[in-house]
This record gives sequence, structure tokens and C-alpha cells, in this order.
Amino acid sequence: MLILGIETSCDETAAAVVARDADGRGRILSNVVHSQLEDHARFGGVVPEIAARAHVEALDGIVARALAEAGIGFADLDGVAATAGPGLIGGVLVGLMSAKGIALVHGLPLVAVNHLEGHALTARLTDGVEFPYLLLLVSGGHTQFVAVEGLGRYRRLGTTIDDALGEAFDKTAKLLGLAYPGGPAVERAARAGDANRFALPRPLLGRDSLDFSLSGLKTAVRQAAQAAAPLTDRDVADVAAAFQATVAEIVAIKARRALAVFTKQTGVTAPVLVVAGGVAANQAIGTALRAAAAAVGARLVVPPAGLCTDNGAMIAWAGAERLAAGLVDGLDAPARARWPLDADAVPKLGSGQHGAKA
Repeated sequence: MLILGIETSCDETAAAVVARDADGRGRILSNVVHSQLEDHARFGGVVPEIAARAHVEALDGIVARALAEAGIGFADLDGVAATAGPGLIGGVLVGLMSAKGIALVHGLPLVAVNHLEGHALTARLTDGVEFPYLLLLVSGGHTQFVAVEGLGRYRRLGTTIDDALGEAFDKTAKLLGLAYPGGPAVERAARAGDANRFALPRPLLGRDSLDFSLSGLKTAVRQAAQAAAPLTDRDVADVAAAFQATVAEIVAIKARRALAVFTKQTGVTAPVLVVAGGVAANQAIGTALRAAAAAVGARLVVPPAGLCTDNGAMIAWAGAERLAAGLVDGLDAPARARWPLDADAVPKLGSGQHGAKA
């Protein structure tokens, strides 16, 4: 089974071709990602209108390149998948409408993929992880623990009640005058810093909860930076190191708790913890999670960095998994700005007429 996947939910224009073999294993035949970092860097964050226009300009060429690198044409495909949400609605519309056009013209089945499901299933493509497993999704818009019980069966164990971890990294970088994107910039600065110089809070660690809260931590970072102003390079490095060490500790402690809950609920004695999303590339957090998983006899799986950030291969693979299960969408499949992975869970963040953010 050959699937074309299209991803345009934020500031990466991506397309990929993935093969799903008869035994259920996957192979990436191509994975083309065009980053818009330069377009947004001067604004310190993603500008939705600029992102959508850039997707329009780039997507046709990215799809053509993905097919060429895979050595196939549209006639060789068994289906086309595209992110249908959640994300910046303008960008989501560009990719989904392009996929609908391809499906209509070439008579292909369409799979409208939840972007978060793409992240959730990537470890099955890269490492052949079997259901069930525990997912820690850490990205610019989401921070949550999810029990992945099967295809389309996702049960939330904990989530952020305010800000996502990736957003906290970006805001910290902006406070410290670091470059965009904030995550890699904070990590680089932290390497030269003293993590013990500034005492920062660990929100919700004293509660028996798997939820996260990061807004107060961001406030504490701002107060620390203001107290040390005007900031020297040493000050910046120390604040960055303190922030990174704090979030790594929070995530690791929460992960151990989540693994205990997951084991109790599922009866799986040697659980797998899968980490996905852009923040999964942070080495300090990865080190803390490896220690946390090892302490309770769990296996940690982190896909390669290029497959943790937004990409077309994860969407193609999610499409292949769904298509193999007979799950196909019509050409009326909607684009969604919000689309929780665990749609039946009680909303904790951003509940409104457009649905919950988390």
C-alpha cells in the first residue's frame, strides 16, 4: 500500500510517500519538508496568514518532489492522506483541499488525518511498537499523556491546564532575547548555564495529578529575568538552564506517575513510553525521561528528530493505518482548527463553539 501524506497545519509544508507492507510494517520512500522559519523569524513566532500563503506557493512543488523521490506517480498510489486539523485553519485548508483535489482527479480514497494521531502513531512506523502504549505528546500546542489503546482509541490521562511546553520554551526564548524558534535556542543557551542559580517553581508536582501547568513557571522566568536585568550572556544562560532543568524534572516525575497509572489500568508490566512532538528533540528532557522509564522498567521510544517535528511521513503513515482498517473519508471532510485526540474526554483548555483545544 502506497500512501501520499500532506502536512500543512503550521509552518512546515510537507509531503511524503510511505509504504505499508502486508505484514503491517512501514517504509518511508520519501519525506520532503519545507520550513518557513525565515518567513516568521522576524516576528518571533508563526504568523497564520503568512504561513497559509507560503503553503499555497510551495505545496505543489513539494508534492511533486515527494513523488519523484519515491520513484512513483499518482497512478501508483493507493490513497492520499492530509492533516485535517488541529492547526492554523488557513494552512490546514490548503493541504486538505489539495488532497481532496488529488483524490477526486485520480480516483483515490481520501483519509483526513488528525495531526495528533500522526504523532501518536509514528513510533509504530519507526519502531514497530505494538498497542497499547503510553504517549507523551509535547509540542508547541499540546502537552499531554495519552493511553494509545488501538487505532482511533485514545484515552487522555493528563494534559496541560494552560500552556503547552513548546509554547513555554518559545516564550522563555523571547523573554531572554534569544532567536526563534525558541526550543533549540533555549537548549543551546542552557548548555553554558548554571541551572541552580535561579529557583523556579514546579507547578502541580505536589498534587496527585498527571496534569501540567506552565503559565506560572513562565511568570517566574520573567520575574527572574527582570530581577537580573540588564541581562548579560551569563544571566541568559543561567535562566535558560534553570528553566530547562525545571521542565525536565517536571516531565520526568509526571512520566513516572503516568507509567504507574498506565500499568495499573492496562496490566502491562513492561510498558512502552513513546515521546512525540517537537519538544521530544530536547536532549535534557530526553535524558530525564530515559532515567524515569528505566526506574520503573519501561521502554522509552523516541522517533528520530525529523519525525518528531511536523512532517508528511507521519500523516502518510496514519493514513495508511486507517486505510488498512477500512477507514476512509468523504470529500466533505471538514478542516478543523481544534480536534482533540481524545474527543470524548472532558475539555480542560479552550472549550468553546469550535471545540476544546485539549
